[in-house]
Amino acid sequence: MVKHIILSLVVLFGISLHAQEETKKKQVEKANFRVQIFQKVDSSEIILAHPDPEFRDKLPISAVIRDSSAVSLQDYPRAAEIDSVWRAQLTNSDLFDSMYKSIREQEYEEEVNKELPTDTLKARLAKLNARTPFNVQYHPVLENVINSYLKRNKKAMERLMALSEYYFPMFEQQLDRYDIPLEIKYLAIVESALNPRAKSWVGATGLWQFMYRTGKAHGLDVSSYVDERMDPQKSTQAAAEYLANLYRTFEDWDLVLASYNSGPGNVSKAIRRSGGSNNYWELRRFLPRETAGYVPAFLATLYLFEYADEHNFQPPAPEIAFFETDTIKAKQLITFEQISKVTGVEEKMLQFLNPSYKLDVIPFIEDEDYMIRLPTSASGAFVSNEAAIYNFAKEELKKKEKALPEYVKAENKIRYRVKSGDYLGKIAERYGVGVSSIRRWNDLRGNNIRIGQYLTIYPRKPGVNTQNASAGNSQKNNAKTYTVRKGDSLWSISKKFPGVTVQNLRSWNDMGSNSLKPGMKLKLSKG
Repeated sequence: MVKHIILSLVVLFGISLHAQEETKKKQVEKANFRVQIFQKVDSSEIILAHPDPEFRDKLPISAVIRDSSAVSLQDYPRAAEIDSVWRAQLTNSDLFDSMYKSIREQEYEEEVNKELPTDTLKARLAKLNARTPFNVQYHPVLENVINSYLKRNKKAMERLMALSEYYFPMFEQQLDRYDIPLEIKYLAIVESALNPRAKSWVGATGLWQFMYRTGKAHGLDVSSYVDERMDPQKSTQAAAEYLANLYRTFEDWDLVLASYNSGPGNVSKAIRRSGGSNNYWELRRFLPRETAGYVPAFLATLYLFEYADEHNFQPPAPEIAFFETDTIKAKQLITFEQISKVTGVEEKMLQFLNPSYKLDVIPFIEDEDYMIRLPTSASGAFVSNEAAIYNFAKEELKKKEKALPEYVKAENKIRYRVKSGDYLGKIAERYGVGVSSIRRWNDLRGNNIRIGQYLTIYPRKPGVNTQNASAGNSQKNNAKTYTVRKGDSLWSISKKFPGVTVQNLRSWNDMGSNSLKPGMKLKLSKG
């Protein structure tokens, strides 16, 4: 009996000792954890067995700014939830390439293997036609396009549907403001496959594929740092304005789609050649080849999205929506890298949320409103620590050996035609720019260029001729007001004064519209 009692006491004593050791161990770990964060010890030997997984997410931005060693704790909980595969697809260009190629090259009259019965398709198209302002009537060409889309890579279409969850709410908000059918949102899929940095072979850019001059006419500026055609919100507003103007001209949404692609002039010619018809399907054979496939591509996309469940499409659900983000006006030049360091939002996510910044840098220019778009969970902390963040950014830039490129408006660009014997290094030297800059401005993946190819360049060397380097333009820049003449428009006036945009003129002169009268005096600067 005594033996059993002694044995029991030994066991209890052992358990007690073990419990004390465990308690001591936990206390040491907890102490080590605090030392690691706040006392900045240099030892890398501290290993925490069970650190608090949420503590680093609660680390104040000010602590990150003070201690560069804490920058490594950059994990933003919301962004961390987003599936890495889905995030990598956000800026993937292959969807745009395949969509663009299919519209330009597909033989729409060619028979394809049917994926659904014709009678079923006719019934579904009739339902769509009843609830949309578009002429969604059955046509063999449309049936072939829909069937060809159903034969496509299903995963690719599901990716588009996932992206639409982010963009469509914002599209619908802007379209509703201009009393435009919400189905027009599908036009951005046909135009760019929802890639805000998409660029066509003719230079059309962004979600809505604006050419430089058309974008400029609608207040979308381009510089060496920024291309507002790639800004989702600004370009959508510009597209809505443009589409509303087209509808006032044609009063038919099918013809609006056709003219958006080929221009109002080509549609007017098609109407004349058809004997005055306003029916797209009758005009189709008189339109350019690309436009002939454009409206069927739109209607096929509309069908697939509206009947996604019936065809068993199962898109992944994105973990962030457009309305879960917020914008903050930039008060100083700051880079995506710096924003990522102090907020923990990954640079890839910043690129997705802010696609109009070509160099991953948000510039600061007087009289320009450049905005930073962040997830709402990070925007509040950013605003609360703005002064410290900008001081941190300024110090970081001072440490960098390589200066950031000069801010250059697109009016100062040149179009250089490649000649025999040219190579990127030679051209870069001639204009005082870097090879990497030329590649970036022209979306070149390597250093290969071909004779006759045109390159966009923003010269840095003094004395290099550009389109706006004449003495006449220099004198115009000194003018303070401009008297409107007959035939003038805000766009034509802005072209006369380098650095002045349509948006500037409207803002400086408190204009609610673009209408002008001969004799009006317009301010050419703020104030």
